[in-house]
Amino acid sequence: MTRFSVNGIAVTGDADPDMPLLWVLRDRLGLTGTKFGCGIAVCGACTVHVDGQPVRSCSFSLADAEDKQVRTIEGLSDDRSDPLQQAWIAEQVPQCGYCQSGMIMAAAALLKDKPHPTDDDIDAAITNLCRCGTYARIRAAVHRAVRGA
Repeated sequence: MTRFSVNGIAVTGDADPDMPLLWVLRDRLGLTGTKFGCGIAVCGACTVHVDGQPVRSCSFSLADAEDKQVRTIEGLSDDRSDPLQQAWIAEQVPQCGYCQSGMIMAAAALLKDKPHPTDDDIDAAITNLCRCGTYARIRAAVHRAVRGA
């Protein structure tokens, strides 16, 4: 039994300690906003925050989550009112949308550490892959979220 917190709620993971956190979140806890992309921590579709830091949950084990605070896309807001979510909508960032929850979580971590990032900061911090190539809109959305517009 692994004890940790998800979006501010204490949970117990009753699974193999080696199970990736991604599958615990999706299959055991029903939090399907976090997506499976590559399974090798490259694409970033599975990005969540663990103790405030972005991690690729497909390669982060349940055992590693012991006593940690996990935040998923569902933890940003339950009504899409988070400034990043609003900016993503306003800038029409998603095309297929598959990678976008991981992108938003990476952007949220960036803004926590650097509230006024440059394009270079955004490019360096958000290493997630978008098959649709919406990177220019992602940058615009991050800047919009900073402006609060």
